[in-house]
Amino acid sequence: MPKILSIETSTTVCSVAITVDGQTLASQKLFLEKSHSTLLTVLIEQVVKQTKLKLSELDAVAVSKGPGSYTGLRIGVSTVKGLCYALDKPLIGVNTLLSLANEVNQDNPEGALLCPMIDARRMEVYTALYDSNLSEIQPTSAKILDKSSFHETLLSKKVLFFGNGAEKFSPLKEESPNALFLENITPSGWSVGLLAHESFLKNDFEDVAYFDPFYLKDFVATKPKKVL
Repeated sequence: MPKILSIETSTTVCSVAITVDGQTLASQKLFLEKSHSTLLTVLIEQVVKQTKLKLSELDAVAVSKGPGSYTGLRIGVSTVKGLCYALDKPLIGVNTLLSLANEVNQDNPEGALLCPMIDARRMEVYTALYDSNLSEIQPTSAKILDKSSFHETLLSKKVLFFGNGAEKFSPLKEESPNALFLENITPSGWSVGLLAHESFLKNDFEDVAYFDPFYLKDFVATKPKKVL
């Protein structure tokens, strides 16, 4: 019965969960921007207290590895690596888009295709396409959205679009009956935990020393505007 602490910090949402044998025992989520660095450890303490577990009793620690926010991913991965070193526990990395798709797929009775989208500024998103078995149809990529995006797929398949990048795609597909948009879908630690459970059973662990977030794109720093 693997006990896994899972952390999600890839967007503005900060979420932590503990799963035991693939079942969620405790889950916390905050929607405060720039809260990761100050409140992540508080959420970890809360879920540990809820489950009455000790950190030493965990069997693994999992993290949403990206793509997503550069800063958020860096904070989440650094925290998880620190825990794994201190506790001598294995580290499990979970693709953020796959975790989002898994979350939506918990209630997908029609077996629609799943297209998570994470905002990457302007009309660009991080996205992938999965079927209802969570098999990858289109790999994770950075895509600039326009009216032709996913056109061929939507001719014959229903596709669920969700995540904080999907809202800017919705106006481009208003006339497509097969394009279905779900609101208020945000990454969750519990979904990371469910996928991490499957990885644990396969002994699919990361090398703690060399594990890095999946940024997908290089970080580009912006200069602050001059105050006139």
